[in-house]
Amino acid sequence: MSIIHADGITKVFNPRKKNAAVTALSNLSLDVREGEIFGLLGPNGAGKTTFIKVLLEIVFPTAGSAELLGAPIGNAAAKARVGYLPENHRYPDFLTGAQVLRYFGRLSGLAGNALEQRVTDRLKLVDMADWHKTKIRKYSKGMMQRIGLAQALINDPQLVVLDEPTDGVDPLGRKEIRDLLVRLRDEGKTVFLNSHLLSEVEMICDRVAILNKGKLIRIGTVPELTTQDDVYHVGVEGTVPAALLTEWEATRVRATQEGDVLSLGVEDAAALNAAIDRLRAHGVLITSISRKRQSLEDMFIDVISREAEA
Repeated sequence: MSIIHADGITKVFNPRKKNAAVTALSNLSLDVREGEIFGLLGPNGAGKTTFIKVLLEIVFPTAGSAELLGAPIGNAAAKARVGYLPENHRYPDFLTGAQVLRYFGRLSGLAGNALEQRVTDRLKLVDMADWHKTKIRKYSKGMMQRIGLAQALINDPQLVVLDEPTDGVDPLGRKEIRDLLVRLRDEGKTVFLNSHLLSEVEMICDRVAILNKGKLIRIGTVPELTTQDDVYHVGVEGTVPAALLTEWEATRVRATQEGDVLSLGVEDAAALNAAIDRLRAHGVLITSISRKRQSLEDMFIDVISREAEA
């Protein structure tokens, strides 16, 4: 089941002013499945936040359509099952953390003992129970993020939409938030997040999409996007003979050795097997073979750089 379904979403700001018109999203289509953590990546100005605002009807699309939780965007019943943490959120600084959560809990229809229990639970969940009586003006950026996350979960949503949820949070806090997001997924909730911390996304996201200048340019699992099909890491014992490296140059096998790892760039599986046969023929002991993987950050920079050149 698709929790989020977008079909050809286009958003143009100032469309009637030719010189001032800005296309923030261009024919964007994607699906987010139930029970997954989905990451939306892209450089500044790629359209990530605009897409979230379109889904939540904070702004309206110029063209295209979308659904949340099986209903058209704007459906009140569906939106009641969504939790949202915007980027750079602000709360009245004279309120305490608990008062902020009570306010949003009442907006979600909670009251009485049910509200107080939910506030207590959410404060514990984000490790802010000891600060519930402290006014917002005294909170650090990391504490604000934690309270914002608690606010996004106050209505026990089925879909959690988070815009830069770990911004300003220290490394320990980021790990705690990662663990919380995985827990939410394990409970059957769907998490949709924007983040510029690609190492965080790589650790927890089931699938990711990359936007650039409003267009979807990549989508898939992290292994699918970071695995290089034509490059293999071969664990070896000792040094590969120089004569073999010279022989490979003539057959267009790209080979470099760093320590006990030999990197082989080959055209296909047949060329890989031929290279392995030559290693064995030269008496080189092989300890492992695996496809080379880039980090998500390296892949992201490579993809965006290619788009810029194009």
